[in-house]
Order: sequence, then structure tokens, then C-alpha cells
Amino acid sequence: MASLIAGPTIIEAAGNLPKKIEEFFGHVNSGTGAVSIARMTSPPGWVEPGQTPAFDEYTVVLAGVLRVETRRGALDVGAGQAVLCPAGEWVRYGSPDPAGAHYIAVCLPAFSPATVHRDAD
Repeated sequence: MASLIAGPTIIEAAGNLPKKIEEFFGHVNSGTGAVSIARMTSPPGWVEPGQTPAFDEYTVVLAGVLRVETRRGALDVGAGQAVLCPAGEWVRYGSPDPAGAHYIAVCLPAFSPATVHRDAD
């Protein structure tokens, strides 16, 4: 049977500036461990700590630019583009564009604070 998700849950984000995470599917909003789907809005200049997650993250940028730093270099992912960051690889996200970034992130399995493995401060 189909299940309606009436709206997202706002999740606190890591990083140097406030970023809005609206989780539609995931551990918090739908009790889903297999996948998480969230709409993200990050302000200009936002950057989060590096991480080595135990999940694949598929990201589609809707507006602005999302910077994706890896051990091999950095990618600037613009509106209409997408990026896959595989599990087990170090990554750091940021939004260097003056407009910030608006994007959808899908994590398989679902994002969890226990499996994101953020860098130590």
C-alpha cells in the first residue's frame, strides 16, 4: 500500500554555517533504513567537515553550485548536474557560489550519524 509522506523533518546539519536539511525518507522522518532522501539548502560559504561515509550518496543539484572535495581533487557540480560519492571514500561538501546550493541527496543505505564517520575536529 502506498504511504503518504505529509512533509519533511528538519534535521540539524554539520558545518560552519546553518544549512537546511529536509528529510523526506530516512531514519528520522519515515523510519526507513534502506534509503534516505533529503532536500538540502546550503548558504554561500558553507562547508562541512570531511567524512568517510559507509553509504553511497547520490546528489542532484537543482540550483547554485555544490563543491565536492575528494582525495583526488574537487568537483564543482552545477544546477542540472549530479555526482555520486561511493561509500568508503573521503569527501567534503561545500557551497562556494554566491547563491549557495539547493540539491537533493539520496543515501543508500540511509544516512545515519553513526555511519557518516566525520573527521575529528
